[in-house]
Amino acid sequence: MASQPLYATASDGTKLFVQDWGSGKPVLLLAAWTFNSGVWGSQIVALNAKGFRCVAPDRRGHGRSDLPMTGYDLDTLTDDVAAVIEQHDLHDVTIVAHSMGSIEAVNYLARHGAGRVARLVLVAPTTPFIVQTEDNPVAVPRAMVEAQNAAIAQDFPKWMGENEAPFFMPDTPEATRAWIREMMLSVPLPVALACRRTISLADLRAAAKSIDRPTLILHGDKDASAPLELTGAKTAALIKGSKLNVYEGAPHALPLTHSARLMADLLAFMDA
Repeated sequence: MASQPLYATASDGTKLFVQDWGSGKPVLLLAAWTFNSGVWGSQIVALNAKGFRCVAPDRRGHGRSDLPMTGYDLDTLTDDVAAVIEQHDLHDVTIVAHSMGSIEAVNYLARHGAGRVARLVLVAPTTPFIVQTEDNPVAVPRAMVEAQNAAIAQDFPKWMGENEAPFFMPDTPEATRAWIREMMLSVPLPVALACRRTISLADLRAAAKSIDRPTLILHGDKDASAPLELTGAKTAALIKGSKLNVYEGAPHALPLTHSARLMADLLAFMDA
């Protein structure tokens, strides 16, 4: 199995670390907030075994990518994804985006077009627009978002401890939890907070409505981070012809907690 551990270069010169494994039709894997490409390891191995090429970048400021002071706004992060797609010459790609990755994926289609994209899979997405406004009443109040960000700014490890239980399943091993805690805490706090602001401000209702690629949405009905009725269900209603698979009793961290089911759904969708 060939590996091409190359970097992509963003428009501002930021070096983006990219895992590129296998050959065949490409799958681009976009990670959640404060996660890096390492979280997709099980999916990469499983997809390679089925004859797919897997490309998984580290978002700027995350993992082995450069750590610039700027560029954590939605359009720059989206252009970083475009740089990975173009510089790794991906065509007919399936984009699989978890949580924060969903805003980059949906915005990519609106900003760069669907010419290189075959299909889209959104896993526990934070789209289409998570913060409450006059024209988005069924959403998270801005004061609640700001209070969470203040708590993270004051003591990120404490906030993680208080919010960990509903993020995983009760039987998620401690080793897995510790790995994710370490991954999240490896992201510098200014980067983590800038990305959270980007998530909360991303209004992708029009972008979602314009998507014309086959789309699968996978979401747990016990997701405390991106509640189904505020995110996955609304996104499915906006994307014409999309399919929403609800995982009963499932939390936010589906690539970790429901890997086998996620893989079965993904393969069925790509084979259809």
